[in-house]
Amino acid sequence: MVVFQVARVETTPFDGQKPGTSGLRKKVKVFTQPHYLHNFVQSTFYALGADKVRGATLVVSGDGRYYSKDAIQIIIKMAAANGVRRIWVGQNGLLSTPAVSAVIRDRVGHDGSKANGGFILTASHNPGGPHEDFGIKYNMENGGPAPESVTDKIYENTKTIKEYLIAEGLPDVDICTVGVSSFTGPEGQFDVDVFDSTTDYVKLMKSIFDFESIRKLLSSPNFTFCYDALHGVAGVYAKRIFVEELGAEESSLLNCVPKEDFGGGHPDPNLTYAKELVARMGLGKTNNESEPPEFGAAADGDADRNMILGKRFFVTPSDSVAIIAANAVEAIPYFSSGLKGVARSMPTSAALDVVAKHLNLKFFEVPTGWKFFGNLMDAGMCSVCGEESFGTGSDHIREKDGIWAVLAWLSILAYKNKDNLGGGKLVTVEDIVRQHWSVYGRHYYTRYDYENVDAGGAKDLMAHLVKLQSSLGEVNEIIKGICSDVSNVDRADEFEYKDPVDGSISKHQGIRYLFEDGSRLVFRLSGTGSEGATIRVYIEQYEKDSSKTGRDSQEALAPLVEVAIKLSKMEAFTGRSAPTVIT
Repeated sequence: MVVFQVARVETTPFDGQKPGTSGLRKKVKVFTQPHYLHNFVQSTFYALGADKVRGATLVVSGDGRYYSKDAIQIIIKMAAANGVRRIWVGQNGLLSTPAVSAVIRDRVGHDGSKANGGFILTASHNPGGPHEDFGIKYNMENGGPAPESVTDKIYENTKTIKEYLIAEGLPDVDICTVGVSSFTGPEGQFDVDVFDSTTDYVKLMKSIFDFESIRKLLSSPNFTFCYDALHGVAGVYAKRIFVEELGAEESSLLNCVPKEDFGGGHPDPNLTYAKELVARMGLGKTNNESEPPEFGAAADGDADRNMILGKRFFVTPSDSVAIIAANAVEAIPYFSSGLKGVARSMPTSAALDVVAKHLNLKFFEVPTGWKFFGNLMDAGMCSVCGEESFGTGSDHIREKDGIWAVLAWLSILAYKNKDNLGGGKLVTVEDIVRQHWSVYGRHYYTRYDYENVDAGGAKDLMAHLVKLQSSLGEVNEIIKGICSDVSNVDRADEFEYKDPVDGSISKHQGIRYLFEDGSRLVFRLSGTGSEGATIRVYIEQYEKDSSKTGRDSQEALAPLVEVAIKLSKMEAFTGRSAPTVIT
């Protein structure tokens, strides 16, 4: 058995190692600087404390992006030196973010061990490759992202770190072959357990959904299906679940071979970046000669985000979570006894609020960041939740879950079509959405992203919007000068959240302008970019008159969009005359 020693390596701090809403994300060239990754990992071990690190079982895997394999070997060696007892690695270093959460919560090792937490190597929906993005975040024993109390400690440690520990004499571990490798160090045995990436997650999905009813839907002669993994880690799960378990044709899978650079694409499941799927579903700018599938979906790099499409029809993420919540009890066995409550992030449209009110459910509005949902779930207060940024999930884990969302939609379609799969006219995705609007009203909704703008200009723009809020009379005068048809602003603030579980307060979570007719403008600086700043503008208008819910979304929102851009002085502060992405 290989014996290793512990080396203490002198280091100095790096600026800017502050974790965002989902960990630390930077360009690969930043992470590959000598000591950079090491400093962050050691700072995390210090933040957790020796009592939680020594003897622990930790998961280390990710979305397979460039630099992941090297990073896994570094973290294994550092974990060994810090007294960790065992490391679990998904085969080939691949585990989706939701699968990591499931593994931390549910997996039992060959020796009866349970995980205490894990490092996820991902920059989510950001591009990958030698010149693109890498990321790392730590998830706690509940399977959810580390809370601010922990990430703040990590950041403080990165500013003062003087040395890190690493195992000397520990060889690189074969992470491509399933099995356990054992080593010996100063504190005894250290194991690296490489396991199948899909087994635990598939078992969990089969405990939630009625796979037989979905299988019948997928085998129906008039139902067609398409899934695009954008060359991210979701491809591993798509083949296992949709093809092997549910009987879909392998030809229904697009870009399901994981690649370190995501095939040169941008693994963000939206109408801008999922071009191939969008074209196949009949939503592209050019006419598609072949008939589009009935149902289409896409995932991001680490498979926690999703996009849902019907034939020539886009489902907004805000509508998606509302429709899942409205149909969950009937269509998904896991929820058959009822929902404990529902929650959405503040920028997400209020479509879920209306469902909660109709169904008399507990409802929560939280800041952006899945950890806020996790607190509610741990306390038994929330079953289904979602974010407008293509994230949807439930209390089965403590992360958003892209494949779960797809299975939820397939379950709803299977339930709605249970009596007409033999050849009758299908209830389509579009039918389900329009029926929902007829009952609950429609929240016209769009998001404008201004990516990689000058950080100083972005900060000045936000300060300008806060200053305006001190005089709503002036704001309404400006708005009437831009577009006289737009309703008056009734209230404006910076969103602040007091967690009902632990009492913690999160301030400066987004700037809101709330209109008398229920419309909203929200402005946020995103925490998911790797450089510069990303300004997100959220524009929403509620329409409860069922005769007016069929308009084109961008047309319906055009007056509010103009107000948002001119009120914020977007071009003056950023130099941008148009957004990078519209969703």
